[in-house]
Amino acid sequence: VRRGRLTGTAPAGPGAAVLTARERDVLRLLALGHSNRRIGEELFISAKTASVHVSNILAKLNAASRTEAVAVAHRQGLVAPERTSS
Repeated sequence: VRRGRLTGTAPAGPGAAVLTARERDVLRLLALGHSNRRIGEELFISAKTASVHVSNILAKLNAASRTEAVAVAHRQGLVAPERTSS
């Protein structure tokens, strides 16, 4: 799984899912491999609320799993691979 960051606030192109600002925040942390609990801690929301955001992201991206959602988001340009320092 590639870890990544959001590249911008708008969908990349035609057919790209429209995510809310909060969903984009959650997606960024999801791409880093964070659990719902960790996402909640980072965003000052409950793990349950993070879970609801993840479920909404999965539905909007038509993904069956968190990993697939990140892959779809990457393909749509919603998440870019994170640069590693070498």
